[in-house]
Amino acid sequence: MKKLAFLVLPAMLAACGTTPSSIVPETRSARPALAEVAPPADGAIYNAASYRPMFEDRRARHIGDLLTINIVEKTSANKAGASSGNKAGSASFGLPGVIQSKLGANVALEGATKFNDGDNQSASNAFTGTIGVTVTEVLSNGNLIVAGEKQIAMNKGVEFIRFSGLVSPDNIQAGNVVSSSVVADARVEYRTNSRIDRAEVDSMMSRFFQSMLPF
Repeated sequence: MKKLAFLVLPAMLAACGTTPSSIVPETRSARPALAEVAPPADGAIYNAASYRPMFEDRRARHIGDLLTINIVEKTSANKAGASSGNKAGSASFGLPGVIQSKLGANVALEGATKFNDGDNQSASNAFTGTIGVTVTEVLSNGNLIVAGEKQIAMNKGVEFIRFSGLVSPDNIQAGNVVSSSVVADARVEYRTNSRIDRAEVDSMMSRFFQSMLPF
């Protein structure tokens, strides 16, 4: 029994610091392919090492190029409904005059049904920030598939910010900045692998050992 406890307990504690699952594709970065080109021949004025085209478009368009995603996600939804109904009925009848004069009895029946039903639902979320991504694939129509990940270590936990989506070159602004609101098939997530609170760990341990008791 003691050996079993020593084997299970480390596994329980190790599970507290694992990397959280992700909805973003696994490929989150890419490097440009090396192209074989002939060495340039320098002239009297032209120098290939220091040459920069004056009117070159520096917009990201190749695999491995960098983009900055401006995450501005805000959604809200509300739903409300109500219904009500009423139903009533009555019936009465009297005994014939001779019998009624002797017995003095009348019979009356009444019934009513009433109900009210209401439902209210609401949901909202907001996510803002920036993250750098790389072009992982260039489609035949020129659109770019981008993905990226940012990890922030704080105290005993690590926060994961991940992003992926499809970007049109027409939506790329100056400085290679794209708003997340114009990214198609966008997947944005913020997760953490913070360790479980000590109280929760103690609770798990107590439940584990109590399950071995004979009663």
